[in-house]
Amino acid sequence: MVGRAGGGGGLERGRMRWGSKAGCSLVATKVAAGGEKALRLKGAAEGRVIFCVGPGVSPCAVVCCCGCSVWNQPAGGSDFVAGMALWVQNRKKKSNGKTKDEKSKKRRDRKQKDKGEAQLQAEQEEAERLEKERLEREHLKKLEEKYQGARESELAELNSLEQKFLSAQQWKMDYREQAKHTEKKCGQREACLVIRISIPYTLPQESRGIVISDVQWEHYLSCDGSPDPTVPQEMNTFMSLWREDQDEGVQLVMEKGEVVLKLIEKLEFLLLEASPNEITEEQRVQYQEFILQLQVLLHQKYNEATQNLLKIASMYDDSETGNMHTVIKDKNTTFCIWVNLKKKPRFKTHMFQEAGHGFDLPKSLALSSVAVRVLHTRYDHVSPLWLQCQGLPRQEASDNEESAEHPKDNGQEPGEEEEKGREEPSVPAAEETPSKERKESAASLTENSNNTDDKKETEEETEKNSDILDEPSQEEGAVLQEEPGGREEAAQVVDPQQLVPVGGVYHTDALQLPPQAQDVRDWSMVELLDVGLQVYPYSPGEAEDGTQAAVQITLRLPDNVIYFEAPVVARWDPAGQQWRTDGITNITYEAQERSITFGMGAFYTVALLQDAHLNLPYQAWELQPTGVDEGLFTVTAVFATIQIQIKDNQCMLSSVVVEEEEVLSHITGQWMSPFALREALKRAGVNIFPAEHSHKYVPVPRKAALAEGKAYEQMALLAAAFAFAHSKWNGEAGPGQVVFKVSEHLKADSAKDNHWSLYMFNGEKVQTLKLTETSEAFSEELEEESEFHSTLYHMLKDFASKEAMDKVERAGSLFIDSVYQLLLATRVLAFS
Repeated sequence: MVGRAGGGGGLERGRMRWGSKAGCSLVATKVAAGGEKALRLKGAAEGRVIFCVGPGVSPCAVVCCCGCSVWNQPAGGSDFVAGMALWVQNRKKKSNGKTKDEKSKKRRDRKQKDKGEAQLQAEQEEAERLEKERLEREHLKKLEEKYQGARESELAELNSLEQKFLSAQQWKMDYREQAKHTEKKCGQREACLVIRISIPYTLPQESRGIVISDVQWEHYLSCDGSPDPTVPQEMNTFMSLWREDQDEGVQLVMEKGEVVLKLIEKLEFLLLEASPNEITEEQRVQYQEFILQLQVLLHQKYNEATQNLLKIASMYDDSETGNMHTVIKDKNTTFCIWVNLKKKPRFKTHMFQEAGHGFDLPKSLALSSVAVRVLHTRYDHVSPLWLQCQGLPRQEASDNEESAEHPKDNGQEPGEEEEKGREEPSVPAAEETPSKERKESAASLTENSNNTDDKKETEEETEKNSDILDEPSQEEGAVLQEEPGGREEAAQVVDPQQLVPVGGVYHTDALQLPPQAQDVRDWSMVELLDVGLQVYPYSPGEAEDGTQAAVQITLRLPDNVIYFEAPVVARWDPAGQQWRTDGITNITYEAQERSITFGMGAFYTVALLQDAHLNLPYQAWELQPTGVDEGLFTVTAVFATIQIQIKDNQCMLSSVVVEEEEVLSHITGQWMSPFALREALKRAGVNIFPAEHSHKYVPVPRKAALAEGKAYEQMALLAAAFAFAHSKWNGEAGPGQVVFKVSEHLKADSAKDNHWSLYMFNGEKVQTLKLTETSEAFSEELEEESEFHSTLYHMLKDFASKEAMDKVERAGSLFIDSVYQLLLATRVLAFS
């Protein structure tokens, strides 16, 4: 029985036909009907019967699945099996010779075909790419032409908006002038009358011949109690009156010292904030000289008050120890003094409980007539003036420096301050550095002045006012002290641009005790010496264990200052005009108790230093409007999150969060100028304001001054209706461009993540980027349906609502200026 054959081959009875294809083989199978057996080729579909044997029927045919007959003979043939075996052998012989060649040929053909197809596909893809690039170039060319055509009109429109900066500057100038006239009218300083003469004072050259009394002093300090710091005659009169009054107590010095600190603050504000056309270079130098003179005078008055107190120390001895000790403090100064009247070794340790400061003296000092003073000033009048008055970075100057030094890099190069520091007394006036050094130090700030007569007069005035002895200071001798064994102690000079004093300065002094009053019958007699305050000539000896006997000092850290890390204890070297860490040993820092204890080989002026850049770079930042001419500026630094509210020309510290705890409550919630807020945060240890040299210490890519400065200006102009935030791609964009996020922000919480767009700005051209914060790599690809613009204002105008742009137009100039000042002070685009 023959089954159906597939393909074109048929069955012919009585003859044999060979035509199987290579690789065919027979396998046993079953036919579905009747249980017949059959053979089929391997690979043939089930049910395709090619050879059948039925009951009582001889094999008749073999048919290949491809349709060709393999074996065909009449029914009843007897040598079917032999024929099949012969067929298999022939198949093997044929296949052994042809299979490998055929397979190799097929592989070659297949590879050739695949190669051709791949080449064709590559050519098609390359053609598509070239066509796409051509279209993109044409598109960008059109956008560039449109950008260039609209550039002049866009810049003109931006210039009209930028007039708000000039309006704000003019308002501040008018405000200062009005305040000046109000003070003159209130104080009536130029019309002072002599009512009572008690102690005559000789005034400076311009006021010579006028006699001033104590009553006139009080009248002079009427109203707000301070002269106009911009008027030399008033400043000289103020300082001369106070310089001649040498009988004041510590409490009165503190009160007048507050007036002096306000004057210094006003002068620093003028130096840092006044525009070049508001003050001349000659006035700038003069203001610096006034600051130096006020700082020196204030410390001199504390020395005089200390001397006055020591003269009557025996009148205030302690009933328990027989020694005298007291603490006098206000918000700016803490004055602690201990007088060793009984000279008993068991009282060599003392703790000023009201202040938290203390000391442990070597035995040699405990047996001497010595007084120990710890004068903590919460201001720093010791560091050089150029460090005290570091201002906002001047973008234009920095850009020029960078271009000259790094022509291939548009990033800003930190500027080097060239002003020299001045020497601030770190020991009492009688034992400070020589008057020549003080004169040279004060005169160093006048080197750029063209008026040589003024310079000479300043030097003469400084020399006249320097009432100190030409003796080497105690600290100068201590610098070269040697350790036991003859090894010189390695000097470690502090980098003043990296480590800065935080929490003020601590003047620790060992003072000679003047003769005390003696009661003789009904008389009280005292020996008067024609000398000022004298330093006790202490030279450290050896302790009982053979080591150098050191003075141990314990200082209480100020409660209104944050130390994010253990502070560095440093001493002031007046000869080298620098802070040093040598001579300070055995430091123990108690963070929970907020105290630090250390040893010194002598008495020094010390400070607790902190890295000025430990909160940099910023982790994130965001600026968003919160109302009409109101905004919220949030900076997430390394250790703290700072929120600053902005309203008109004022700023308010909303919160400072450290480890989920709000701190610095003493300055939060107070409205002040951006400049005052910056200084308050720095004094509190939260320094988020980079200086011109900060790039040397913070590992962030530099940004070109043009791109950075223009971005801050235009962000400030748009801050009334748009929110701005940090983008992680800013660092990838290169030095010549800045990248940031922008979102229209008209309602609370309207700036959600899905509403942010990324913009890239080089100072002259702005574009919208296609990438997002979640993109895998940075790309400058332009967002679809967007264009180039010369200003950020016109770029946002393409997509913003009319309400938002109207709000930008109505924004107040003072609010815009405040936003700009904060952005420029923090430099979030360069240090995040």
